[in-house]
Amino acid sequence: MRIISGRHKGRRLTAPKNLPVRPTTDFAKEGLFNMLHHRFALHEVSVLDLYSGTGNIAYEFGSRGALSIVCVDEHAGCCQYIQQTSAQLDLPISVVRSEVDKFIVKHLGHYDVIFADPPYQFSKEQLNSFIDVVCGGALLNEAGLFILEHTKGHDLSDHPKYSESRKYGGSVFSYFSN
Repeated sequence: MRIISGRHKGRRLTAPKNLPVRPTTDFAKEGLFNMLHHRFALHEVSVLDLYSGTGNIAYEFGSRGALSIVCVDEHAGCCQYIQQTSAQLDLPISVVRSEVDKFIVKHLGHYDVIFADPPYQFSKEQLNSFIDVVCGGALLNEAGLFILEHTKGHDLSDHPKYSESRKYGGSVFSYFSN
């Protein structure tokens, strides 16, 4: 994986092979950040990255100057890798080792952008419930954006908080707002 833009542009990162992850492709990440660049001043946003895995998305936000980034993952190896890498890159990333569903109902922070890449085997019902919790609580700022990465097999356009989707290969980013 590599960082596409910002102060660490072009930097390649190699995560340990034993992590249970499926990093977002550079192609998909570039499309995502092109859209975000037109919607936000990325150096002014606070970010919550759920199911962080390797921290791929968080590093991109950090490289582009995000104010603060919180990464949540339940796997100890993933959390350790994100902590080490963010320290090496001097990025404003805090790591929380927790099950995401427990974190989002108890956490009191507020974020401009929330990104989530849950396991692809989540059903549409699980995804809709997850969207309800993220968008229905106080986590997402009023003008904030929730981005959910999922497979092409799920059409989430019938959710009341849905605004649009963009497809990149086998991945889809669906956008939701308050």
